[in-house]
Amino acid sequence: MQQYILYILVIVTLGINAQELPPIQNYTAQQYSGEYQNWGISQSSSKNIFVANHTSLLEFDGSKWRSYHLPNSSIIRSVKVNGNKIYTGSYREFGFWAKDNAGKLNYASLSKRLKVPTAEDEEFWEILIMDNWVLFQSLDRIYIYDTQEDSFKIIEAPSTKAKLHLLNDRVFFQKAKQGLFTIENGTSVLVSADPVFSEQPIMGIYESDNGLLVATEDARFYKYNFDTPVPFPTEMDQFNVKVYSSIKLNDGSFVLGTISNGIYHLSPNGQLIRNINQAKGLNNNTVLSLFEDMDFNLWLGLDNGISVINLYSPFNEYLDKLGNLGLVYTALNYQDYLYLGTNQGLFYRKNNSQEGFRLIRDTEGQVWNLQLVDSTIFCGHNAGTFIVDGNQATLISDFPGTWGVRSLRHTKNLLLQGNYNGLSVLERKNGSWSLRNTIDGFTISSRFFEVDSLEIVVNHEQKGIYYLELDADLKRVEKLVNSPPISHSSNIFTFNDQLYYKCFTGIYTLGDQLNEVSLDTVLTKIVFGENERPISIVIPDVTTQKLWFFTENGIKYITQSPLSGKLKGTSIPIPYALRSNLGVSGFENISKIADNKYLIGSSNGFVSLNLDKVSSASYNIKMDAIFHGNYRDMSLKTSLDSIGEFKFSNNNLRFEYSVPEFDKYTEVRYQHILEGLYDDWSPWDETAEYTFNNLPFGEYTFKVRAMVGNNLTKNTATYQFAILRPWYLSNLAIAAYLGCVAILFVTVHRLYKRYYRKKQETLIKKSQKELARRELEEKQKIAQILNEKLQDEIEGKNRELAISTMSILKKNKFLSSIKSQLNHVQNKDKSIKSVIREIDRNINSEDDWKFFEDAFNNADKDFLRRIKSKHENLTHNDLRLCAYLRLNLSSKEIAPLLNISVKSVEMKRYRLRKKFDLPHQDNLIEYILNF
Repeated sequence: MQQYILYILVIVTLGINAQELPPIQNYTAQQYSGEYQNWGISQSSSKNIFVANHTSLLEFDGSKWRSYHLPNSSIIRSVKVNGNKIYTGSYREFGFWAKDNAGKLNYASLSKRLKVPTAEDEEFWEILIMDNWVLFQSLDRIYIYDTQEDSFKIIEAPSTKAKLHLLNDRVFFQKAKQGLFTIENGTSVLVSADPVFSEQPIMGIYESDNGLLVATEDARFYKYNFDTPVPFPTEMDQFNVKVYSSIKLNDGSFVLGTISNGIYHLSPNGQLIRNINQAKGLNNNTVLSLFEDMDFNLWLGLDNGISVINLYSPFNEYLDKLGNLGLVYTALNYQDYLYLGTNQGLFYRKNNSQEGFRLIRDTEGQVWNLQLVDSTIFCGHNAGTFIVDGNQATLISDFPGTWGVRSLRHTKNLLLQGNYNGLSVLERKNGSWSLRNTIDGFTISSRFFEVDSLEIVVNHEQKGIYYLELDADLKRVEKLVNSPPISHSSNIFTFNDQLYYKCFTGIYTLGDQLNEVSLDTVLTKIVFGENERPISIVIPDVTTQKLWFFTENGIKYITQSPLSGKLKGTSIPIPYALRSNLGVSGFENISKIADNKYLIGSSNGFVSLNLDKVSSASYNIKMDAIFHGNYRDMSLKTSLDSIGEFKFSNNNLRFEYSVPEFDKYTEVRYQHILEGLYDDWSPWDETAEYTFNNLPFGEYTFKVRAMVGNNLTKNTATYQFAILRPWYLSNLAIAAYLGCVAILFVTVHRLYKRYYRKKQETLIKKSQKELARRELEEKQKIAQILNEKLQDEIEGKNRELAISTMSILKKNKFLSSIKSQLNHVQNKDKSIKSVIREIDRNINSEDDWKFFEDAFNNADKDFLRRIKSKHENLTHNDLRLCAYLRLNLSSKEIAPLLNISVKSVEMKRYRLRKKFDLPHQDNLIEYILNF
C-alpha cells in the first residue's frame, strides 16, 4: 500500500513540468546591477541589447552589462534604437543617447527643446520610429519629432495603455473610450470606434491578409478589414489572463506577455505552442516588454529581471528541478511513448502531451539500457530484464544487472544478454520471452559485448578484451582468450560491419584473432581531433549509422558518405554547464528519439537536440571599451578610433571586447595577443576582458579574436597604442641627461686632467726628489770618494809624516850614535870637533823641522795654528813638542827629535801642561789628540 501511495505521489509531482522548453537564460537585478523592472528592450546594429531598466539604461553585449543614468535620474519607461542613437522616454523627459569615440553613452535631451511644457506627471511609455520621424507617446499625448527639421508636432491622445503600431507606413494607436486612430498629415484620424477598440485596451496590431489582426488586453484576437472587427479564435480563448505586452515574431507566430502567468506562444493560426512562466524557468510571471533580436531570440523585460529565450535553438531542455527523474542513462521513443531509464526507475510520457513523466510500476531502481528488438522493448535493469509494453513492464529475467541484449544471426528466438556476472540467454516461447540459461565458464561483467554467431567479444575496462567461443547450445564457453587493455576509457562498438575498440589512445579495429588489432588512423584522426578529444565512450546509432561521442567542447558525430565512402565528422558545440552535467563518466548517453532528433541524458533531466535546426553562422568581434590609468585607478576611457598614446604613469590598460551572442548553448571564448610584448596567442578564455599591468614603454598592437561555438570570428579586433617614455626617459630628460653626462664628462675630464697633472707634478717632484736624492747620493758618493781619496791622501801624508818622522828619528839616532862615539874619542882633533858640530847642526836642522811641519800640516791641517791661537804663550819648541805628542810619540821617541834627553822631554811636557793650564787629572796626550 505504501509503495502504491509513493507511486501516485511521483506521478502527480512529475506532471507539474512536462514540456521540453527552449533554452532560457535569466538575468537578475544583481547580475546587471540595476533595478527590478524592465519596461522596454531594443537592439543596435552592433547587436548590443539596450533595456529601459527603471532608473537606468542598460547595455548588454553578451558578456558585460553596463548602466547609464539620466542627468535627473528619472525612471526610464521606453527605449528604441535607430542608427547610432538610442532614444529613451522617461518622466517628463525624452531624448537620445549617443556614443563618443571612447564608447561611452552621452545623453542629449529633446524635450527641453519643446516650446510647450510637458503635461503634469507625464511619462513616455512608447517610442516608434518611421522614416525621419520619432514618435514619443505618453498616456496623454504623442510628440512627433522631425529629425531633419528639428521640429515637433503634438497630438492629444489620452489612453490607458501607450501603444504605437506601424503597419504599411501607417501609425495606429488607441484613444481611451474613443477607438482606433491613425495619423495623417500630423493629426489624428479615427479609424474605428467599434466597442472592441474603444472599450478594451489594445495590446497589439498586426498585418493579416488585407486587414489588421488586433490583440486586446484579455488575450482575444480580432480580424479587422476596416469594416467590423471579427473574432479570430485561438487557444487563448479558454484562458482568463491579462496581457501587458505582445509581439509578432519573424516566423509569423505570436507571443503574449501576461501580468501573472508568463508568456503564451501561439502559432500563426492561433494554436498554443507553449506557455512559459516562472515555474518553468522565467525569473518572474509579469512580462512588461517583449523584443525579438536579430538572431530571433525572444527577450522578456520582467517585473523582476530579464529573460531571453532561444526559441529557434536546436536544443530543448527538460529540467528536473525537484530531482524526481534522477540521472537519465537511456531513452527510447516507440509507439507514441517516450521512455526514460534513470537511476530511479523507468519513466514514460506520451508524445506531445502536456502531462509529466510517470514511473512505470515495479521498475524502481537503476535502469541501464532500453533496446528495441523486433518491435519489443527490452529494459536492462539492476533487477534483471524487463519487457515494456505501453505503460507496463514485465520482469522476464531476474538474473541481476542486465547491461544490454544482442540478437543472434542464426535464430530470432534467442537473445544474448550481458550481465554483471557474465552472459545469459533469453528465449522466446509461444510469443513470450524468458531467461533460458546463464553461460558457464565466464563470469566477467559484460557491459560492452558484440556477437558474431557463436563468437563473442567482451570488453572490460580493467581486464581487457575477451574472445569467447561458445558451444552450439549457447550454454558454456568452449574457448577463452584474454588480451590486456591497451589503455583506459575503453568500449567496443560495431560500425559499418566492422568491430572497433576505442580507448584513450585511439580507435582500433578488432579482427577474429587476438593478434588482429590495429590502429585505425582515419577514425582516430577524426575522433581525436585538435581541441575535440573525446571525454566519453563512443555511442553507435545503428539506425542511421552514426557514431556519437562527447568532446572537450561539445558533441560530435561521424557519418560515412554514401557516394565517396569517406568519413566525416560534425561538431556541435555545447556549453560547459551541460558537458559537466552529463552524469557518471563512461555512462554518457545520447539516444535517437525521432528523425534527426536525439535525447541527451543529464543529471537533472535531459536535453533534446534537433539536427535539422543546427546551422552555422558567422560572427564578428568588436572592441567595446579601453580603460587606462595607474595601478590604483583604471577608470579613464580612451578613444577607440585612433591610435592611443598613454603616459607612462597610465601604463595599466584594460581591454573590453565582445561577440554579441545570446544563445545559451553557444559558448564564446576569446584569445588575444599583444604584439610588442608577446609572440604567441593566449589560451582560449571565456572572460571578455583582459588587463595589462605596468607595461614598459614602447609601441604595441593588441589583437583579439573569438571562437563562437566551433566557429572563429570573421574578423580580429585590433587596437594600436604606445606607452610613452616616463618623464625621466623623455627626449628632454635624455637631452638633460646627455648634457649632464657631457658636463660630468668635462668635469671628470678636468678632474682627471688635474689629477694627472698633479700626479705628473707629484711624479716630477718625486722624480726631482729622486734625482736630487740620487744627485745627493752621487754627491755623497763623490764626497765619500773624495773623502776616501782625501783620507787616502791623509793616510798618504800620515805615512809620509811617519816616514819623514822615522827618517829624521833614525837620522838623529844615527847622528847621535856617531856623536856619542865621537865624544868618547880621547883626543879630539879639530876635524872631529868639526864633525860633531856638523852632527849637531844636522840634528837641530831647521830644514828637517820645516819638512816635518809641512808634512804634519798636510796630515792635520791648522792644528798648530789653532793651538797657537788658543795658547799664545807657546814657543816654537812647545809647538814642536805638541806636534810630536799629536803623533802620539812617547818621550823616548821625542828625545832624539829634539836632541835632548828623555828627562828633558818630561820636563818640557810638564811645562806644557802648565801652559795649557790642565788639571792634574786630565791627560796631556788626550787633550792634544782631541784638540
